[in-house]
Amino acid sequence: MNKVELLAPAGNLYKLKIALKYGADAVYIGGEAFSLRVAADNFTKEEMAEGIDYAHSLGKKVYITANIIPHNRDLAQMEEYFKEIYELGADAVLISDLGAFNICRKAAPDLEIHISTQANNTNYATVQSWHEMGAARVVLAREMTLNEVREIRDNISPKCEIEAFVHGAMCVSYSGRCLLSNYMTARDSNYGACSHPCRWQYSLVEEKRPGEYMNVFENERGTFIMNSKDLCMIEHIPELIGSGISSLKIEGRVKSEYYVATIVAAYRKAIDAYYADPVNYKFNPEWLEEVKKVSHRDYYTGFFFGIPDTGAQIYGTSSYIRNYDIVGIVLDYDEKTKLCKLTQRNRFFKGDEVEIIQPMKENTKMKITVLKDENMNDIDVANHAAMTAYIESDIPIAKDAMIRKKAE
Repeated sequence: MNKVELLAPAGNLYKLKIALKYGADAVYIGGEAFSLRVAADNFTKEEMAEGIDYAHSLGKKVYITANIIPHNRDLAQMEEYFKEIYELGADAVLISDLGAFNICRKAAPDLEIHISTQANNTNYATVQSWHEMGAARVVLAREMTLNEVREIRDNISPKCEIEAFVHGAMCVSYSGRCLLSNYMTARDSNYGACSHPCRWQYSLVEEKRPGEYMNVFENERGTFIMNSKDLCMIEHIPELIGSGISSLKIEGRVKSEYYVATIVAAYRKAIDAYYADPVNYKFNPEWLEEVKKVSHRDYYTGFFFGIPDTGAQIYGTSSYIRNYDIVGIVLDYDEKTKLCKLTQRNRFFKGDEVEIIQPMKENTKMKITVLKDENMNDIDVANHAAMTAYIESDIPIAKDAMIRKKAE
Protein backbone atom coordinates (compact mmCIF):
# COMPACT_ATOMS: atom_id res chain seq x y z
CA MET A 1 0.00 0.00 0.00
CA ASN A 2 1.36 3.42 -0.96
CA LYS A 3 0.93 5.40 2.21
CA VAL A 4 0.12 9.08 2.19
CA GLU A 5 3.06 11.33 3.06
CA LEU A 6 2.98 13.52 6.17
CA LEU A 7 4.78 16.74 5.22
CA ALA A 8 5.86 19.17 7.94
CA PRO A 9 7.23 22.73 7.98
CA ALA A 10 10.75 23.45 9.23
CA GLY A 11 11.79 27.05 9.80
CA ASN A 12 15.33 26.14 10.87
CA LEU A 13 17.64 23.14 11.28
CA TYR A 14 16.48 22.28 14.79
CA LYS A 15 12.81 22.32 13.74
CA LEU A 16 13.71 20.08 10.80
CA LYS A 17 15.14 17.48 13.16
CA ILE A 18 12.19 17.81 15.54
CA ALA A 19 9.64 17.36 12.73
CA LEU A 20 11.33 14.19 11.52
CA LYS A 21 11.82 12.78 15.02
CA TYR A 22 8.16 13.28 15.84
CA GLY A 23 6.96 11.44 12.76
CA ALA A 24 7.03 13.54 9.59
CA ASP A 25 7.90 11.66 6.39
CA ALA A 26 9.28 14.81 4.77
CA VAL A 27 9.86 18.49 5.52
CA TYR A 28 9.79 21.64 3.44
CA ILE A 29 12.36 24.33 4.16
CA GLY A 30 13.45 27.68 2.79
CA GLY A 31 16.92 28.78 1.80
CA GLU A 32 18.21 32.31 2.16
CA ALA A 33 16.84 33.16 -1.29
CA PHE A 34 13.52 32.73 -3.11
CA SER A 35 11.58 31.48 -0.07
CA LEU A 36 8.11 32.76 0.81
CA ARG A 37 8.79 33.07 4.56
CA VAL A 38 11.26 35.82 5.39
CA ALA A 39 10.11 35.64 9.03
CA ALA A 40 11.45 32.10 9.28
CA ASP A 41 15.10 31.64 10.19
CA ASN A 42 15.66 29.85 6.87
CA PHE A 43 18.71 27.79 5.99
CA THR A 44 22.27 28.54 4.99
CA LYS A 45 23.92 26.26 2.45
CA GLU A 46 25.70 24.42 5.25
CA GLU A 47 22.49 23.98 7.24
CA MET A 48 20.69 22.70 4.15
CA ALA A 49 23.42 20.11 3.62
CA GLU A 50 23.24 18.97 7.25
CA GLY A 51 19.44 18.84 7.22
CA ILE A 52 19.31 16.87 3.99
CA ASP A 53 21.92 14.39 5.22
CA TYR A 54 20.05 13.97 8.50
CA ALA A 55 16.73 13.36 6.74
CA HIS A 56 18.25 10.87 4.32
CA SER A 57 19.85 8.98 7.21
CA LEU A 58 16.28 8.34 8.42
CA GLY A 59 14.98 7.47 4.97
CA LYS A 60 13.04 10.75 4.81
CA LYS A 61 12.93 13.70 2.41
CA VAL A 62 13.61 17.44 2.24
CA TYR A 63 11.90 19.81 -0.18
CA ILE A 64 13.26 23.31 -0.81
CA THR A 65 10.83 26.20 -1.33
CA ALA A 66 11.65 28.64 -4.11
CA ASN A 67 8.08 29.79 -4.67
CA ILE A 68 8.27 33.57 -4.64
CA ILE A 69 6.71 35.48 -7.53
CA PRO A 70 10.06 36.49 -9.05
CA HIS A 71 10.91 39.83 -10.60
CA ASN A 72 13.55 40.43 -13.26
CA ARG A 73 16.22 41.07 -10.63
CA ASP A 74 15.75 37.55 -9.25
CA LEU A 75 16.30 35.58 -12.41
CA ALA A 76 20.08 35.93 -12.73
CA GLN A 77 20.68 34.08 -9.46
CA MET A 78 18.16 31.30 -9.97
CA GLU A 79 20.15 29.05 -12.26
CA GLU A 80 23.06 28.77 -9.82
CA TYR A 81 20.68 28.31 -6.90
CA PHE A 82 18.89 25.37 -8.50
CA LYS A 83 22.21 23.72 -9.35
CA GLU A 84 23.35 24.21 -5.77
CA ILE A 85 20.35 22.64 -4.07
CA TYR A 86 20.44 19.72 -6.49
CA GLU A 87 24.10 19.10 -5.64
CA LEU A 88 23.20 19.24 -1.93
CA GLY A 89 20.83 16.33 -2.49
CA ALA A 90 17.46 18.06 -2.10
CA ASP A 91 14.60 15.73 -2.96
CA ALA A 92 12.55 18.40 -4.72
CA VAL A 93 12.11 22.14 -5.16
CA LEU A 94 8.79 24.01 -4.92
CA ILE A 95 8.21 26.56 -7.67
CA SER A 96 5.21 28.76 -8.52
CA ASP A 97 6.41 30.63 -11.60
CA LEU A 98 6.65 29.30 -15.17
CA GLY A 99 9.88 31.19 -15.87
CA ALA A 100 11.51 29.82 -12.72
CA PHE A 101 10.25 26.37 -13.70
CA ASN A 102 12.01 26.56 -17.07
CA ILE A 103 15.21 27.87 -15.53
CA CYS A 104 15.23 24.96 -13.10
CA ARG A 105 14.60 22.40 -15.83
CA LYS A 106 17.64 23.66 -17.74
CA ALA A 107 19.93 24.24 -14.75
CA ALA A 108 19.16 21.01 -12.89
CA PRO A 109 17.20 18.68 -15.18
CA ASP A 110 17.23 15.82 -12.66
CA LEU A 111 15.94 17.91 -9.75
CA GLU A 112 12.33 16.97 -8.97
CA ILE A 113 9.93 19.92 -9.22
CA HIS A 114 6.76 20.44 -7.18
CA ILE A 115 4.38 23.21 -8.22
CA SER A 116 3.47 25.49 -5.33
CA THR A 117 -0.06 26.35 -4.25
CA GLN A 118 0.85 29.92 -5.23
CA ALA A 119 0.37 28.85 -8.86
CA ASN A 120 -3.43 28.64 -8.31
CA ASN A 121 -3.82 24.96 -9.13
CA THR A 122 -7.59 24.48 -9.12
CA ASN A 123 -8.40 22.09 -11.99
CA TYR A 124 -7.18 18.87 -13.58
CA ALA A 125 -6.18 20.55 -16.86
CA THR A 126 -3.72 22.78 -15.01
CA VAL A 127 -2.37 19.93 -12.90
CA GLN A 128 -1.92 17.63 -15.92
CA SER A 129 -0.27 20.42 -17.91
CA TRP A 130 2.33 20.99 -15.21
CA HIS A 131 2.94 17.24 -15.07
CA GLU A 132 3.39 16.99 -18.84
CA MET A 133 5.96 19.78 -18.65
CA GLY A 134 7.92 17.78 -16.09
CA ALA A 135 6.50 18.46 -12.63
CA ALA A 136 6.35 15.42 -10.36
CA ARG A 137 3.87 16.91 -7.90
CA VAL A 138 1.34 19.74 -7.79
CA VAL A 139 0.23 21.43 -4.57
CA LEU A 140 -3.46 22.21 -4.87
CA ALA A 141 -5.00 25.58 -4.09
CA ARG A 142 -6.58 25.80 -0.65
CA GLU A 143 -9.95 26.61 -2.25
CA MET A 144 -10.61 22.99 -3.27
CA THR A 145 -13.38 20.70 -2.06
CA LEU A 146 -12.74 16.98 -1.58
CA ASN A 147 -15.04 16.27 -4.53
CA GLU A 148 -12.91 18.52 -6.73
CA VAL A 149 -9.76 16.80 -5.46
CA ARG A 150 -11.19 13.39 -6.39
CA GLU A 151 -12.13 14.69 -9.84
CA ILE A 152 -8.60 15.97 -10.36
CA ARG A 153 -7.15 12.65 -9.25
CA ASP A 154 -9.40 10.79 -11.71
CA ASN A 155 -8.39 12.98 -14.64
CA ILE A 156 -4.61 13.21 -14.36
CA SER A 157 -1.76 10.78 -14.83
CA PRO A 158 -1.43 8.27 -11.97
CA LYS A 159 2.27 9.20 -11.89
CA CYS A 160 1.45 12.80 -10.92
CA GLU A 161 1.33 13.33 -7.17
CA ILE A 162 -1.00 15.86 -5.58
CA GLU A 163 -0.39 17.61 -2.29
CA ALA A 164 -2.79 19.62 -0.13
CA PHE A 165 -2.66 21.69 3.03
CA VAL A 166 -4.57 19.99 5.83
CA HIS A 167 -3.61 22.01 8.90
CA GLY A 168 -2.60 25.57 9.80
CA ALA A 169 -3.33 29.22 9.16
CA MET A 170 -5.55 30.16 6.25
CA CYS A 171 -4.92 33.16 3.99
CA VAL A 172 -7.96 35.26 3.18
CA SER A 173 -6.64 35.87 -0.34
CA TYR A 174 -7.08 33.46 -3.21
CA SER A 175 -4.34 30.82 -3.09
CA GLY A 176 -2.29 33.18 -0.96
CA ARG A 177 -1.89 35.68 -3.82
CA CYS A 178 -2.37 38.85 -1.77
CA LEU A 179 -1.65 42.50 -2.71
CA LEU A 180 -3.07 44.03 0.46
CA SER A 181 0.15 43.83 2.49
CA ASN A 182 2.22 45.40 -0.28
CA TYR A 183 -0.29 48.21 -0.74
CA MET A 184 -0.67 49.06 2.94
CA THR A 185 2.83 48.46 4.30
CA ALA A 186 5.10 48.06 1.26
CA ARG A 187 5.78 44.46 2.40
CA ASP A 188 5.14 42.08 -0.49
CA SER A 189 3.43 38.85 0.59
CA ASN A 190 4.29 37.32 -2.79
CA TYR A 191 7.92 37.93 -1.93
CA GLY A 192 7.71 36.38 1.51
CA ALA A 193 7.19 39.51 3.65
CA CYS A 194 3.46 39.53 4.47
CA SER A 195 2.49 41.87 7.34
CA HIS A 196 -0.89 40.08 7.76
CA PRO A 197 -3.20 43.09 7.39
CA CYS A 198 -6.12 40.63 7.09
CA ARG A 199 -5.78 40.10 10.86
CA TRP A 200 -6.14 43.81 11.71
CA GLN A 201 -9.22 45.51 13.11
CA TYR A 202 -11.18 47.61 10.60
CA SER A 203 -13.90 50.25 10.63
CA LEU A 204 -15.87 51.91 7.84
CA VAL A 205 -15.33 55.54 6.77
CA GLU A 206 -17.53 57.44 4.31
CA GLU A 207 -15.42 59.63 2.00
CA LYS A 208 -17.27 62.90 2.82
CA ARG A 209 -17.05 62.27 6.57
CA PRO A 210 -13.33 61.73 7.23
CA GLY A 211 -12.57 60.83 10.81
CA GLU A 212 -16.04 59.40 11.46
CA TYR A 213 -15.49 55.68 11.98
CA MET A 214 -18.41 53.25 11.83
CA ASN A 215 -18.16 49.70 13.06
CA VAL A 216 -18.58 47.15 10.29
CA PHE A 217 -20.06 44.60 12.70
CA GLU A 218 -22.45 45.04 15.62
CA ASN A 219 -19.76 45.03 18.25
CA GLU A 220 -18.43 48.17 19.92
CA ARG A 221 -14.89 46.73 19.89
CA GLY A 222 -14.84 46.68 16.10
CA THR A 223 -14.44 43.68 13.83
CA PHE A 224 -11.78 41.62 12.13
CA ILE A 225 -13.52 41.17 8.79
CA MET A 226 -10.83 39.09 7.06
CA ASN A 227 -9.63 37.07 10.04
CA SER A 228 -9.95 33.40 9.08
CA LYS A 229 -10.07 30.47 11.45
CA ASP A 230 -7.26 27.91 11.23
CA LEU A 231 -7.57 24.80 9.09
CA CYS A 232 -7.72 21.43 10.88
CA MET A 233 -8.52 18.15 9.12
CA ILE A 234 -7.30 15.66 11.70
CA GLU A 235 -10.85 14.33 12.12
CA HIS A 236 -11.04 13.47 8.42
CA ILE A 237 -7.99 11.35 7.63
CA PRO A 238 -9.99 8.63 5.76
CA GLU A 239 -11.64 11.23 3.52
CA LEU A 240 -8.30 12.89 2.74
CA ILE A 241 -6.61 9.61 1.87
CA GLY A 242 -9.66 8.44 -0.08
CA SER A 243 -9.59 11.57 -2.24
CA GLY A 244 -6.27 10.54 -3.77
CA ILE A 245 -4.05 13.14 -2.11
CA SER A 246 -0.43 11.94 -2.05
CA SER A 247 0.90 14.30 0.63
CA LEU A 248 -0.81 15.91 3.64
CA LYS A 249 0.85 19.25 4.31
CA ILE A 250 1.04 21.13 7.59
CA GLU A 251 1.46 24.91 7.45
CA GLY A 252 3.79 26.78 9.79
CA ARG A 253 7.45 27.47 8.94
CA VAL A 254 7.44 30.42 11.37
CA LYS A 255 5.83 28.39 14.17
CA SER A 256 7.76 27.03 17.17
CA GLU A 257 9.36 23.61 17.50
CA TYR A 258 6.68 22.81 20.09
CA TYR A 259 3.98 23.53 17.51
CA VAL A 260 5.73 21.36 14.93
CA ALA A 261 6.28 18.45 17.34
CA THR A 262 2.71 18.48 18.67
CA ILE A 263 0.89 18.79 15.36
CA VAL A 264 3.12 16.27 13.57
CA ALA A 265 2.79 13.73 16.39
CA ALA A 266 -1.02 13.99 16.43
CA TYR A 267 -1.39 13.55 12.67
CA ARG A 268 1.17 10.71 12.72
CA LYS A 269 -0.95 8.80 15.23
CA ALA A 270 -4.12 9.35 13.23
CA ILE A 271 -2.55 8.31 9.92
CA ASP A 272 -0.88 5.23 11.39
CA ALA A 273 -4.11 4.16 13.10
CA TYR A 274 -5.94 4.39 9.78
CA TYR A 275 -3.43 2.25 7.91
CA ALA A 276 -3.29 -0.29 10.73
CA ASP A 277 -6.98 -1.11 10.17
CA PRO A 278 -8.75 1.02 7.52
CA VAL A 279 -12.03 -0.87 7.78
CA ASN A 280 -12.41 -0.46 11.53
CA TYR A 281 -10.66 2.88 11.86
CA LYS A 282 -12.14 5.10 14.55
CA PHE A 283 -11.11 8.65 15.28
CA ASN A 284 -9.62 9.22 18.72
CA PRO A 285 -10.83 12.54 20.22
CA GLU A 286 -7.51 12.81 22.07
CA TRP A 287 -5.82 13.66 18.76
CA LEU A 288 -8.04 16.71 18.34
CA GLU A 289 -7.45 17.74 21.95
CA GLU A 290 -3.72 17.45 21.30
CA VAL A 291 -3.71 19.89 18.36
CA LYS A 292 -5.69 22.31 20.53
CA LYS A 293 -2.79 22.42 23.00
CA VAL A 294 -0.67 24.58 20.70
CA SER A 295 -1.20 28.28 20.06
CA HIS A 296 -3.99 28.44 17.46
CA ARG A 297 -7.15 30.15 16.31
CA ASP A 298 -10.47 28.32 16.33
CA TYR A 299 -10.38 25.39 13.92
CA TYR A 300 -12.54 24.58 10.90
CA THR A 301 -12.30 22.42 7.78
CA GLY A 302 -11.57 25.09 5.19
CA PHE A 303 -13.02 24.48 1.73
CA PHE A 304 -12.86 20.68 1.82
CA PHE A 305 -16.60 20.23 2.43
CA GLY A 306 -17.84 23.25 0.49
CA ILE A 307 -17.48 27.02 0.43
CA PRO A 308 -17.06 28.26 4.02
CA ASP A 309 -19.82 30.41 5.47
CA THR A 310 -19.53 33.25 7.98
CA GLY A 311 -18.68 30.70 10.67
CA ALA A 312 -15.22 30.35 9.15
CA GLN A 313 -14.27 33.88 10.23
CA ILE A 314 -13.36 35.28 13.65
CA TYR A 315 -14.97 38.70 14.11
CA GLY A 316 -14.17 39.57 17.70
CA THR A 317 -10.39 39.20 18.06
CA SER A 318 -7.19 38.41 16.21
CA SER A 319 -5.59 36.80 19.25
CA TYR A 320 -4.51 33.18 19.43
CA ILE A 321 -5.91 30.58 21.81
CA ARG A 322 -3.04 29.48 24.04
CA ASN A 323 -3.94 27.12 26.87
CA TYR A 324 -0.58 25.40 27.31
CA ASP A 325 3.03 26.57 27.57
CA ILE A 326 6.15 24.60 26.82
CA VAL A 327 8.37 24.96 29.88
CA GLY A 328 11.40 22.92 28.87
CA ILE A 329 13.16 20.89 26.19
CA VAL A 330 15.05 17.80 27.30
CA LEU A 331 18.80 17.68 26.73
CA ASP A 332 19.69 14.43 28.48
CA TYR A 333 18.52 11.78 30.96
CA ASP A 334 20.64 9.87 33.48
CA GLU A 335 19.15 6.46 34.23
CA LYS A 336 21.26 6.07 37.38
CA THR A 337 20.28 9.32 39.08
CA LYS A 338 16.90 9.55 37.27
CA LEU A 339 17.63 13.21 36.66
CA CYS A 340 16.47 14.81 33.44
CA LYS A 341 18.51 17.75 32.16
CA LEU A 342 16.55 20.40 30.30
CA THR A 343 16.70 23.93 28.99
CA GLN A 344 13.96 26.20 30.33
CA ARG A 345 11.51 27.87 27.91
CA ASN A 346 8.91 29.29 30.30
CA ARG A 347 8.77 29.64 34.06
CA PHE A 348 7.76 26.57 36.07
CA PHE A 349 7.76 25.52 39.72
CA LYS A 350 8.50 22.58 41.91
CA GLY A 351 5.14 20.91 42.47
CA ASP A 352 3.79 21.71 38.98
CA GLU A 353 1.76 19.10 37.16
CA VAL A 354 3.33 18.73 33.70
CA GLU A 355 3.05 16.57 30.62
CA ILE A 356 5.98 14.94 28.83
CA ILE A 357 5.80 14.75 25.03
CA GLN A 358 8.31 12.31 23.55
CA PRO A 359 9.09 11.46 19.91
CA MET A 360 6.94 8.55 18.71
CA LYS A 361 5.71 7.71 22.22
CA GLU A 362 2.54 8.31 24.21
CA ASN A 363 2.44 11.42 26.37
CA THR A 364 3.07 11.04 30.10
CA LYS A 365 1.80 13.17 32.98
CA MET A 366 3.89 13.72 36.09
CA LYS A 367 4.41 16.04 39.05
CA ILE A 368 7.73 17.82 39.50
CA THR A 369 8.91 16.73 42.93
CA VAL A 370 12.61 17.51 42.51
CA LEU A 371 13.90 20.65 40.80
CA LYS A 372 17.57 21.65 40.67
CA ASP A 373 19.63 24.35 38.96
CA GLU A 374 22.71 23.70 36.82
CA ASN A 375 24.89 23.48 39.95
CA MET A 376 22.60 20.82 41.45
CA ASN A 377 21.21 23.18 44.07
CA ASP A 378 17.58 22.56 45.04
CA ILE A 379 15.32 25.34 43.79
CA ASP A 380 11.60 26.07 43.91
CA VAL A 381 11.26 27.79 40.54
CA ALA A 382 13.00 27.79 37.16
CA ASN A 383 12.46 31.41 36.20
CA HIS A 384 15.54 32.44 34.21
CA ALA A 385 15.19 32.34 30.43
CA ALA A 386 17.00 29.40 28.83
CA MET A 387 18.49 28.30 32.15
CA THR A 388 19.66 24.72 32.59
CA ALA A 389 17.57 22.81 35.13
CA TYR A 390 17.13 19.26 36.33
CA ILE A 391 13.96 17.40 37.26
CA GLU A 392 13.61 13.88 38.61
CA SER A 393 11.66 11.30 36.64
CA ASP A 394 11.19 7.59 37.24
CA ILE A 395 10.35 7.25 33.56
CA PRO A 396 13.26 7.64 31.08
CA ILE A 397 12.82 10.76 28.97
CA ALA A 398 14.32 10.98 25.49
CA LYS A 399 16.45 13.81 24.18
CA ASP A 400 14.31 16.46 22.46
CA ALA A 401 11.26 15.51 24.49
CA MET A 402 9.19 18.54 25.52
CA ILE A 403 7.64 19.40 28.85
CA ARG A 404 4.47 21.47 28.96
CA LYS A 405 1.94 22.65 31.51
CA LYS A 406 -1.35 24.49 31.49
CA ALA A 407 -0.93 28.21 30.93
CA GLU A 408 -1.14 30.37 34.06
